[in-house]
Amino acid sequence: MSVAVLSIGSNVGDRLAHLRSVVEAAGARLSAASGVYETAPWGGIEQQPFLNAVLLVTDNDRGANQWLRFAHDRERQAQRTRDVRWGPRTLDVDIVAAYDAAGEPIVSDDPDLTLPHPRAHERAFVLAPWLEVDPHARLPHGVVAELLDELVASGDPQQQVARTELELR
Repeated sequence: MSVAVLSIGSNVGDRLAHLRSVVEAAGARLSAASGVYETAPWGGIEQQPFLNAVLLVTDNDRGANQWLRFAHDRERQAQRTRDVRWGPRTLDVDIVAAYDAAGEPIVSDDPDLTLPHPRAHERAFVLAPWLEVDPHARLPHGVVAELLDELVASGDPQQQVARTELELR
C-alpha cells in the first residue's frame, strides 16, 4: 500500500491531545493533516461534540491490515471502550480509504476491514477534513466535494461541521 486516509475523532477527555497522539505515532509516515473540526455527534446518541480531523499517511511497506492494527493500537493507548455503538469515545481511528503504489483505490470486503469505509459518504465530519487535504478525493458514491455539499445542504444538524483554530501539530 502507498497511502491511507485516516479519520480521527474524539469527544471524551482531552480531545485535542487524543488526536495529536495519532499524529505523533504516524511520525514520518504523515504526509498531510487537515485542520481540526468540531462536529455534532453522529448516530443519535446524546453526547458531547467531537473534534475530528483527517490524516494522509504513506508507507509502502504497510498493507491495509497493518494500518488497521495501527488504528486499533492508537485506540487502545487512548483507553477506548466500545460499550455503545456510535457512543462517546476517547479516540476513534477509521481507515476511510487506501491506495496502492500506483494510486489505485484498494477495495476490501474483509469482515474486519471494509474499504472504502461503507458510510464515509454519509458523514460530513469525514468529508470536510478529507477535502482539505485532498481536493480531488473520490469515493464510489462520487466526488467528495459534491458529496459534502449535498450533506451540508440537507440542513441535518449532524452534518454541520465547523473548522476550529486548533492545530494538530
